[in-house]
Amino acid sequence: MRAEMLNSILSDLNGSTADIEASAVLSKDGLMMAALLPAAMDEDRVGAMSAAMLSLGDRTAQELARGTLEQVLIKGDHGYILMTHAGNEAVVTVLAKPNARLGLIFLDVKRAAESIAKIL
Repeated sequence: MRAEMLNSILSDLNGSTADIEASAVLSKDGLMMAALLPAAMDEDRVGAMSAAMLSLGDRTAQELARGTLEQVLIKGDHGYILMTHAGNEAVVTVLAKPNARLGLIFLDVKRAAESIAKIL
């Protein structure tokens, strides 16, 4: 039941804009809880990397006195990866196109993360 609700939120998130190519909800330790990823993408690898990046981001934000981490944004030649906390237990990871309108995506991801946090 919970997995269906999480998948529904991800489906809504991916459908909110054509700029979002994939999304996933992971536990803090990197275990996949729900995902809408391309078939060629390894869920375990996405989970492990997302958890590691967010953990490093948390520590960096604290060490450099930037307060509580809100999100990690990675920009590459082929698009963006956005990671954000969904409550205390989970992480939302989103893959977006290179020309994506980030402001809109930030808003949609924040809403999705709040919904996910309520479920968990």
